[in-house]
Amino acid sequence: MRIQLIVNPFASSVTPRARVILEQALSAHHDVSIVETKRRGHATRLAQFAASDGVDIVAVLGGDGTQNEVANGLAHTDTALATLPGGSTNVFARTLGLADDPVEATQQILQAIEANSITSVGLGAVNRRYFLFHTGIGFDAALIEQVERRGNLKRYLNHALFVYAGLTTWLWHYDRKQPRFTIRFPDGTEVTDGYFTICMNTNPYTYLGSKPFDIATEATLDRGLVAITMRSLSASKLVPALIGALRSPDSLQSKSHIDYQHDLSSFEVIGHAPFPYQVDGDFLGTVSALRISHEPDVLRLVQPLT
Repeated sequence: MRIQLIVNPFASSVTPRARVILEQALSAHHDVSIVETKRRGHATRLAQFAASDGVDIVAVLGGDGTQNEVANGLAHTDTALATLPGGSTNVFARTLGLADDPVEATQQILQAIEANSITSVGLGAVNRRYFLFHTGIGFDAALIEQVERRGNLKRYLNHALFVYAGLTTWLWHYDRKQPRFTIRFPDGTEVTDGYFTICMNTNPYTYLGSKPFDIATEATLDRGLVAITMRSLSASKLVPALIGALRSPDSLQSKSHIDYQHDLSSFEVIGHAPFPYQVDGDFLGTVSALRISHEPDVLRLVQPLT
């Protein structure tokens, strides 16, 4: 098979040694070319070029943001995505069952290719941008913005940086007094007091070290989306909800201040004022409205064997 390896050399856990080992492993039985990303958005263009050139598989060594860019470049093409973990958390790769070590994950991908374990999966779409595992609206996105402002520390502090950013965002960088948006569902129902929404295409939401942070077991690649909306950010409600979710992923569904919807084909977010959003861990700025939908069978994906 023809495989193009796209490498983000700036990703948290990408090293020259790992890159060489991966290239050698992939090249043993396949025709492999390698390219590096240079800037944000570059991976999407590289993936589009690979697909138009008839490449069978694009393997991606990078973090979740790079995986997302490549998925957007390969959607609606015959070229498959093969995910290799190169970031700090690697949510999507680990969700698929891949090892967090890129060398070990490469062997899993090679076994899947040999077994022709390639399937078409569904993606979420937000204002025409696809997402692999989730999009965050409101507080979650504001937190990611604070992390990105300290991106040079991400390689070294990893999860500690997210905890610090979460605390400082809650204290100083997000309005907790007024709701930020309304969620409008296809059946006409509305949640008018949204502060924070996570829309899930897969579960878990993230990983805390080796522990998955499961919050939506209905979120899978072959079902519709899950939308979880926090209707309060008071510490007395937020902290118990987080602790409960760590203990049981189904606990959020029983909270009166949380709206939980699953198997959604689409919904809209209408801001009371401009609000921030992020896609697969990349902060994309502020908007006044979002249209979110699920598109089945839009991406060919190399699935590791179970």
